[in-house]
Amino acid sequence: MIEKIKPMDIEKRSFEIITEMLGDRHFPPEQELIIKRAIHTTADFDYADNLVFSEKAVECGLAALKNGCDIVTDTQMAKAGINKTILEKLGGTVHCFMSDEDVAKEAKERGVTRAIVSMEKAAKLDKQCIFAIGNAPTALIRIRELLDERKVSPALIIGVPVGFVNVVESKELILSTDVPYIVARGRKGGSNVAAAICNALLYQIMR
Repeated sequence: MIEKIKPMDIEKRSFEIITEMLGDRHFPPEQELIIKRAIHTTADFDYADNLVFSEKAVECGLAALKNGCDIVTDTQMAKAGINKTILEKLGGTVHCFMSDEDVAKEAKERGVTRAIVSMEKAAKLDKQCIFAIGNAPTALIRIRELLDERKVSPALIIGVPVGFVNVVESKELILSTDVPYIVARGRKGGSNVAAAICNALLYQIMR
């Protein structure tokens, strides 16, 4: 039977259904909204199990956002999905360098992905950043290399690329770092999930 719901109540009802379907599952309070928003975005309850949080990951992400940090993404889709109104009120902005001419030119010359060059460009930003990666495992791989080279120090890494080639392996590289992270273990993820996690953090600040 179709429910008659006012437009402004649809999201609220969706979260009620998610809570009902999770049954007696309980999550740490700071993680709960992130997990539920990932499920809300995908209708995939696997995120209740495959989202991995490092110690104090959410706390670190919230603190950075409150201090006006920027967010770096690997797709225009993720950039479009992040709530820029809230982020800008906090003093931050969203960057996606994938379509930049200099990035495309250098990637072609070097024979590497744009994601690799984009992360290198992001590492030169003079602001603290959260990296939200939802598509390109090569972005995560390069972030790990930049960490090892001590050329980048993210406030938080959101590692949720989706796919089959080097996806699982790239996430495992981040799971073995000391940097705060939220990672979707396995093959699942996507730009929508990266944006959803960013928004879940932003909404916790503004609620």
